[in-house]
Amino acid sequence: MDWLDPLDAAMITADVISNPLNIGAVLLISPPPDAGPGYIDDIYQDSLVGEAPIDPRFRRYPHRGMTSAGGWVWREVDAVDLRQHCKRSTLAPGAGRAGLWQLIGELHAQAFDRSRPMWLSYLIDGLDDGQFALYIKLHHTVMDGVAGLQMLTAVLSADSRQRSMPAFYADRRAEPDERSTGKGPRIANPLTLLRSAVATATSGVVLAERAIAGGAATALAGLTSDTTVLPVAAPYVRFNGRLGRDRDVTAGSWPKARFQTLAKIADTTTNDVVTAVIAGVLRQWLLDHGELPQRSLVAICPITVHGRQLVQSEQRGNMFGAWLCPLGTDVVDPVERLDLIHRSMYEGKHHVATRGAAASMLLLATSIVPTVLLPMLPWSPRIGAGYNLPISHVPGPQTEMYWNGAHVDEIYPISTVYDGQALNVTTCSYADRIGFGYIAGGEMFSDIAELIARTEQALMELEAAVGVT
Repeated sequence: MDWLDPLDAAMITADVISNPLNIGAVLLISPPPDAGPGYIDDIYQDSLVGEAPIDPRFRRYPHRGMTSAGGWVWREVDAVDLRQHCKRSTLAPGAGRAGLWQLIGELHAQAFDRSRPMWLSYLIDGLDDGQFALYIKLHHTVMDGVAGLQMLTAVLSADSRQRSMPAFYADRRAEPDERSTGKGPRIANPLTLLRSAVATATSGVVLAERAIAGGAATALAGLTSDTTVLPVAAPYVRFNGRLGRDRDVTAGSWPKARFQTLAKIADTTTNDVVTAVIAGVLRQWLLDHGELPQRSLVAICPITVHGRQLVQSEQRGNMFGAWLCPLGTDVVDPVERLDLIHRSMYEGKHHVATRGAAASMLLLATSIVPTVLLPMLPWSPRIGAGYNLPISHVPGPQTEMYWNGAHVDEIYPISTVYDGQALNVTTCSYADRIGFGYIAGGEMFSDIAELIARTEQALMELEAAVGVT
């Protein structure tokens, strides 16, 4: 039998008793100049043909029964009915972007039918100027968010004349990926972090020594530094509670040059600036709602360690770690907030490189586990949390891309939320812009659309503070 690994089985069980763990991505696309009135119908029909073999990950589904003694195993369908997985939707007249994000939130909240492969795609038209959207939704057990985005961008082309591109669900394992424009972290979600931590927990004496040394160093640093966060030291805020059934989504993009200019002036990284802008958004939102805690919010942030000397288990592909970063939401000055984030992430990169990715993730398990497990208990304390939200920065294509001749205007990742972590912010760089994708439980942010305007305000605030005109 093909058993699910322990974390995949736990995620499927969580679907049964709680909320679906779905991830996705949205591409906003403009038809080519020669597109006719039936263009969307034509590409939808093309998506149902499916002549190429389908990726094995898109053919399997979880199952448990008497033959598996109640445990979860993978089964595989003989043939995938693409009409059950490739859908078409049209927005109501005048719905615009707000209507699109409302629809995405509704679709993202829906649980998969576990009797067939757990993925769906939606071709959505009705946007302004003929623009349409491609929304792809996967269960987290199919693949993690970054792998999914890389899979999606692999079927795009920098050549507007390129046609007959393979479908995203086609099996391309034997093909060299020449269209992807860079490798990012193989992790954008604490659940995948936890999987890697479990998988490497028995990797040997070296790993144990690194974990013990790292734990001692982290504890000491947490007592003496403002850049290191001890386990369960984050304040409890509303999005560390339990989720309902609804999901709210919003997204927007900004010129990459604005963040790069700030990074150059402040001598930080572009990702540090993006994180500081998100911190500014959350600080102001909590302040306006009378809920800003005295302690700083904490984000869990993935860190890549490519090219580093790693222990043997990490050389087999575990090339990422993570760090708990204080966001400085208790700091009024946005420049001081950026400096804190920059110093913390610099320390985190050194910590992961020195201790190793696996050891750093084992240490984080003490913050991840209580954050996602305690909210499931009716009597869970609301004193603190391991962290408040994940913030991930995913590298997308560095040049303008096309999907069978149609220009890809914007790319937004839509990550997962669950009990204890009801807010998730993931950004994606694409060509000369950076897209921000916000997703939250519907009860947490009734005004989530305002986060786009607040992002611009936080960016302008930081620009003014460093003297950018």
